[in-house]
Amino acid sequence: MKIGVYDLQTANLTADRPGRDSDSFFSQLEKALGQPLIHCQPEELASCDLPLVFIGGGGSEGFFLQQLPKLEGPVFLLTTGGNNSLAASLEILSYLQRHGRSGEILHGSCEKVAARILLLARVFGARRSLRGAKLGSVGAPSDWLIASGVNPQSVKQVSGLELVDISMEEFMQEIDRHEYTPNAFTEEALDKKYSPEDTEKSLWIYGALKRLCEKYGLLGVTVRCFDLLPTVKGTSCLALAILNAEGIYAGCEGDMTSLISMAVMGQLTGKPVFMCNPSRLNVEESEIVLAHCTLPMQMPQSYTFTTHFESGLGVALDGQIAPGPCTVFKCAGDFSRHFAAAGTIVENLQDPTLCRTQIRVRLPGGVDYFTREPIGNHHLVCLGDETEAIEEFFRW
Repeated sequence: MKIGVYDLQTANLTADRPGRDSDSFFSQLEKALGQPLIHCQPEELASCDLPLVFIGGGGSEGFFLQQLPKLEGPVFLLTTGGNNSLAASLEILSYLQRHGRSGEILHGSCEKVAARILLLARVFGARRSLRGAKLGSVGAPSDWLIASGVNPQSVKQVSGLELVDISMEEFMQEIDRHEYTPNAFTEEALDKKYSPEDTEKSLWIYGALKRLCEKYGLLGVTVRCFDLLPTVKGTSCLALAILNAEGIYAGCEGDMTSLISMAVMGQLTGKPVFMCNPSRLNVEESEIVLAHCTLPMQMPQSYTFTTHFESGLGVALDGQIAPGPCTVFKCAGDFSRHFAAAGTIVENLQDPTLCRTQIRVRLPGGVDYFTREPIGNHHLVCLGDETEAIEEFFRW
């Protein structure tokens, strides 16, 4: 990640060599960060994942105002415990807030400040990576997703994401080519020796989607997958699993709201994301069962192949995900609402009445959200507690 800093000059002439103090401060901070800071001018900070302004001492407020028009977005003020650096930063932040600008003072031990910088760099790096990225929808959302539509203009205005519509006709034409480029994941699928005909058909679907992603420059894609059942006599479960493993966010049922959530969670955490159905709640135990027929191939500890739950066709993944900490997440397509909860995967289930990969998750904060104000059906899961990063993402 690229962390930029503008070293603001100070009018405080009483300090003994303030430059020497700042050099020592930057050296210690870079050691705590584990990477160098990039010193640049105010107009160059926009190209960094996180822009910082170093307030070297008192009397710098006027100099800051001169540079403020060149600073975009929130202003993060990096301070020391000497030379009236903190005092000047308090005055500057108060000015920013009075004039409708957001910001934060970064102050404390080098270790504490470094941890905060790295978290903010993740957040703003994710936001930068989403701005201008493209998400594709192959076909319209499935008919039952009545609450999962999005307004492309609102999405672009808020997040910078561009939504691309791709017709089912074009998708079908690509499937009819019966082609895919082999890779480690396709070889892994073939090594399972599961229904060679169905596996090959699933790989044709994968090849079709991969070519569409390359053609349209997509960061992610969602598919009206149930339309494949009567025509292709197959499903996209395996195709989506491979795409997700390759780092292309891939979701089911044409659900663009969930695909946007997948992209947010994935870019923010760098982890595989499982898109799933909330299938059962245990209110007394604060537990939820989440299930779906596809997940990133590299996410479970192990998996077997079986059929798609609703149709009995195609190739679906029955994965065994490691018990332990996880995060359950969903956001509205325009970022107006979001839900993020830390939980624990308690066990994997084998219930014949649910989709193939099934996890029971305990949410200490309770499950009332799901019965009172859910953001649609599908939700997203990644391993580890990533709620702090998610909350920071939406805070800014």
